[in-house]
Amino acid sequence: MKKDWDLSQAIFDQLLLWLNPDREEAGRKYEEIRLRLIKIFTCRGCVTPEDLADDTINRVAKKVPEIAPSYAGDPALYFLGVAHNVCLEHFRKKPEPDPPPQPDESDRKEQLDECLEQCMQRLTAKNRQLILEYYREEEHSKIDHRKELARQLGIALNALRIQACRIRASLQECVLECLKQREASVSRAPA
Repeated sequence: MKKDWDLSQAIFDQLLLWLNPDREEAGRKYEEIRLRLIKIFTCRGCVTPEDLADDTINRVAKKVPEIAPSYAGDPALYFLGVAHNVCLEHFRKKPEPDPPPQPDESDRKEQLDECLEQCMQRLTAKNRQLILEYYREEEHSKIDHRKELARQLGIALNALRIQACRIRASLQECVLECLKQREASVSRAPA
């Protein structure tokens, strides 16, 4: 995922305008496109479909000022073309390592919980609070809660998603490293 570019509110507004001049209709279309992208990445077996959908949207948003004046047709088709390239890049990258095998499920879950707790403590207080708030609610209330959280932080909802994605990725990397270290210490221990 491209980490050197953040989606500004102005660029996001241009994207919505390109999707539809009516703000409500543009928002609906944006959500439809995002859900469709997530389904596509999920069906193709991508590990992080939401992140890849957000990356696709960011790439398109960055190009909107350049392509919107001359683009003819449904903008959703442009997203699909970019998504194809994002998917190819995703599979070219080094695959994420599987967590080390554990003797039984309860031990594995306990180790996973301990590693997650340890990694959460390594986050800055701001990032820890953000990720906890981001995943606090479930189902439809989750959407409303995330919109409110983005409003409180003074950022676009997509920018919030990107921040959460980056925090989640660092947590995942930390947890996998923690589990690897625990596995290595268990295999070195005398039997």
